Amino acid sequence: MYARNVSMNLKSNTFTEFSRTFNTEVLPLLRKQKGFRDEIMLVVSGEKEVQGISFWDEKENAVAYSTSAYPQVLKSFEKFIEGTPQVNMFEVAYSTLHKLPVFATA
Repeated sequence: MYARNVSMNLKSNTFTEFSRTFNTEVLPLLRKQKGFRDEIMLVVSGEKEVQGISFWDEKENAVAYSTSAYPQVLKSFEKFIEGTPQVNMFEVAYSTLHKLPVFATA
């Protein structure tokens, strides 16, 4: 399983509308993507910074989303974010949420 972390800085007083857009436009799009498992949205106090962590069955699924649907997501969020979101991908080594085994790292 892979996790894709997106860090965004929000413009002032936009978190409520950002959250509504996420729920009505972005989440339905994510659910249609091959290999999509789950999304966790974290917000820093003051609602200025948001971390979105999506979980994918395979790295290839997360990469495919990055090039196919993610540009549409960015377009949906463009009026709420400042700067360019930072994206990182990780192999999930352990999760109690998903009851995944611990992977040995070489």
